[in-house]
Amino acid sequence: MAAEASLASFAHEVSRPDAEIDLGRAALVIATSEYPDLDVDRQVDRLAELAEAARPANAAADALERLHRLREYLFEEQGFVGNAADYYDPRNSFLNDVLERRLGIPITLSLLLIEVGRRRGLEVQGIGLPGHFIVGARVGGEHVLLDAFNGGVILTGDACTELVARALGQPVELLPRHFVPVTNRQFLTRMLANLKSAYWRREAWQKAIGVINRLLILNPKAAGEWRDRGLAWISLGNFRRGLVDWEHYLTEFPQASDHAQVKKELRRVRQRLAELN
Repeated sequence: MAAEASLASFAHEVSRPDAEIDLGRAALVIATSEYPDLDVDRQVDRLAELAEAARPANAAADALERLHRLREYLFEEQGFVGNAADYYDPRNSFLNDVLERRLGIPITLSLLLIEVGRRRGLEVQGIGLPGHFIVGARVGGEHVLLDAFNGGVILTGDACTELVARALGQPVELLPRHFVPVTNRQFLTRMLANLKSAYWRREAWQKAIGVINRLLILNPKAAGEWRDRGLAWISLGNFRRGLVDWEHYLTEFPQASDHAQVKKELRRVRQRLAELN
């Protein structure tokens, strides 16, 4: 029942127009899948408390001064940092854990910076570079780029290119479209994709299914999620539910590049299921 309530709460949070989605609250509702007793309102209050503590001493501080004070407070005084030692720890994807442990991955630390920054009146948005997530801040007509995973350091365009090249392990050319801020749904989708990856690595299939359910709420036409949920069900031994998802995948996405491979696996599982009966 707790899992169903968490899923329903998430569906409610993202049912409104994209611009009206409360990104921080939606992220905390995601965390209720792991922490069913989580007090979401209290966690939202913690973001407000951080914002209040990051208030500049100068009441007349301009946007650039507020941004620098925010960086100083979160990353120097509070010690929020990227968890490079255990990047795929699922806790890195839960905003409540990030607040408690002061550890996260690029997207959750970016979310922290964005949510606290907005409460300080800053215009900050998420930017989903290939292989890395950063924050963009509009300050006095300039677009300032920050890497929350690496202490809120300010990035140049060249630095972004080097950062992405290291993340992907190959040279890249970043184009203007790469720096377009993501929508709230895109933000949550990427955040959930990271959590799904963490569970998949651990073969935590039931939890991966819970994440996929949320991804499909955001985008029911996400072909790969139907395929992957089918695989997760089959990995759990629930062949019938897995076959239902694969049949949906093959029917609704006939042009998928792996259509023939999935069809072959479906036949194999059907045969195995028949042998069990």
